[in-house]
Amino acid sequence: MKFTKLLASAAVALGLASAAAADTTKVGFIYVGPVGDGGWTYEHDQGRLAVEEAFGDKVETFYQENVPEGADAERAITQMALQGADLIFTTSFGYMDPTNNVAKKFPNVKFEHATGYKTAENVSVYSARFYEGRAVQGHIAGKMTKSNTIGYIASFPIPEVIRGINSAYIHAKKVNPDVEFKIIWVYTWFDPAKEADAAKALIEQGADVILQHTDSTAPQAAAQEAGGVITFGQASDMAEYGPMPRVSSIIDNWAPYYVARTQAVMDGTWETVNTWDGISTGMVEIGEISDAVPADVKAEALAMVEALGNGSYHAFTGPINKQDGSAWLAEGETADDGTLAGMSFYVEGIVGEIPN
Repeated sequence: MKFTKLLASAAVALGLASAAAADTTKVGFIYVGPVGDGGWTYEHDQGRLAVEEAFGDKVETFYQENVPEGADAERAITQMALQGADLIFTTSFGYMDPTNNVAKKFPNVKFEHATGYKTAENVSVYSARFYEGRAVQGHIAGKMTKSNTIGYIASFPIPEVIRGINSAYIHAKKVNPDVEFKIIWVYTWFDPAKEADAAKALIEQGADVILQHTDSTAPQAAAQEAGGVITFGQASDMAEYGPMPRVSSIIDNWAPYYVARTQAVMDGTWETVNTWDGISTGMVEIGEISDAVPADVKAEALAMVEALGNGSYHAFTGPINKQDGSAWLAEGETADDGTLAGMSFYVEGIVGEIPN
């Protein structure tokens, strides 16, 4: 009789455990770099931690870091789906096709791809208007450069990166007609050695301001070592390098989006969306502008942040020509999202070609 009761108790316990497991929403994250990169992946992981904080034991999160873009990504995403993930965030542009390939095989799993444009019934895409932050950085850079040479460490020649270069250049040139951009393409998102080498090369070419669209703090360290060079935090605040060389930053705040999309899966209300938010929603934040920036320049930059946030100013407002001199935006005309999303040209004044 006692044995029967034990079996019954065990069965009840197993049943409760199974029910609890069934009630837990599993959320996975695929990262292109390490969570300790101090930039892009670090901020995505802060979003993951925010999901845990918001939902407690109702969620289980897990991640894989340092996943190369391409075939390795498809294997990693597949493995995550096989582990029972209900929702998977894939957080780099090169994961776009792998995400969609895996999504076809797992129609009951929801996928969210960062910075891409291909959606499906169970695939959403999301990105941030980083170019708004670049406009602010360009203004500060143009005002503060003494050599009139601004260096830019670019990752891959995709629209997101090209948009940022153009936005920064337009706003630097607007306040300093003598400004020149030197651009080095490093073909990586995260490689501290390559990023440091690029920063040093740009400084040797006379750049006293360095902007970056890569994920590590190595350019900050290189600038600090050189002395007298201004930098901006990328994706994360990188405040440990303030007040100089880091004078401000673009901060990617993914937490509210990750919490909302996890909630939607829990509620059964998740549907395919294409999200592209910026300063207005707080997905893009401008890190504190340090006292190394003159007070009047800081005030101008903060006014631009406010105008971008309330929609009274657009970072791409004409007149703007393309690099070849052909007209793009007329006086007062603003760029449409379609053109920005597929941007594949430099604006007039930038020297050099966009690599294939």
